[in-house]
Amino acid sequence: MQPERFDQIAAEFPKKRLLVIGDVMLDGYIWGRVSRISPEAPVPVVEVVRESFFPGGAANVARNVRECGAEVYIMGLVGKDSAAEQLRSILETGGIRLDTLAVESGFQTILKTRIIARQQQVVRVDHERPHAVSPESLQRCLTQIIEMLPGVDGIIFEDYGKGFIVQSFVDEVRRLARAAGKVITADPNPKSLIEWKQMSAVKPNRGEAFAAANIPWQEPEAEPENDRNLLEIGKRLLQKWEPDQLLITLGEHGMMLFAKDEEPHYIPPQAREIYDLSGAGDTAIALFTLALVSGATPLEAAEISNHASGVVVAKLGTATVTPAEVRESLTFSQAH
Repeated sequence: MQPERFDQIAAEFPKKRLLVIGDVMLDGYIWGRVSRISPEAPVPVVEVVRESFFPGGAANVARNVRECGAEVYIMGLVGKDSAAEQLRSILETGGIRLDTLAVESGFQTILKTRIIARQQQVVRVDHERPHAVSPESLQRCLTQIIEMLPGVDGIIFEDYGKGFIVQSFVDEVRRLARAAGKVITADPNPKSLIEWKQMSAVKPNRGEAFAAANIPWQEPEAEPENDRNLLEIGKRLLQKWEPDQLLITLGEHGMMLFAKDEEPHYIPPQAREIYDLSGAGDTAIALFTLALVSGATPLEAAEISNHASGVVVAKLGTATVTPAEVRESLTFSQAH
């Protein structure tokens, strides 16, 4: 893609409005240094230098959309606790609309804390309890979606398998969105049994695609275009889910775009350095959907998504990407 074409698409970003639905969480980072081993057990002693917090899960997808200038609403479940207050504060400061956030006092807001020393993750501590979202909360969410749908350009489902996304809700939102001619995409989770039928696009990674197709994991071939297992899985998921587009992300190997009655398109990787793959899927679905609603073809949207993911994996921690960074990546690839 020429950078000038990207400029045309990106110029539409600030005019768009997206709704992100899914499992929201707070990502905490404790940054420290290790200078000794504990006398109490054979583990490193981390001296804390600083702490930082970012939106995680579906909230990180919303953050990626907002970073590109579009208006974005986040719909998910939080509790009445300090983690929820902190998450709300960060999202509000970032300009993300919280009108659609559901609150249940019995729910513990999900907090994932990573302890990092010498640029490496030492351990992760998760605060979460299994909790099924109440039918009342889902009904309220559905009512809100019906009210706001005329003013929304697209909907993203971000499923982390934590219980907020259930089949009946997905089916009804898809029905409403498709009837209204809206783009609706999904980033699935292998632990979840959701059938992502008739979406505008579904974006699993390679492992999630194997799990969804009910096929045991096979190591990837050196050349994804010749990866028979990958091509077969793409074909199966097109039949199973009937999406307009199926985008399988391949980590450091790029992406593969599938559509019915079309040859698969391989999009090679763009990352120059890889520090941290966490959150790359959030960036990929955010930019793919935003590009689609902004007039990009599916292949152009996949290319933009691929460049955005390449930028974000070069950053440590839950990160986002700006249109300027995507353009720089496009320009660099053109020159090389």
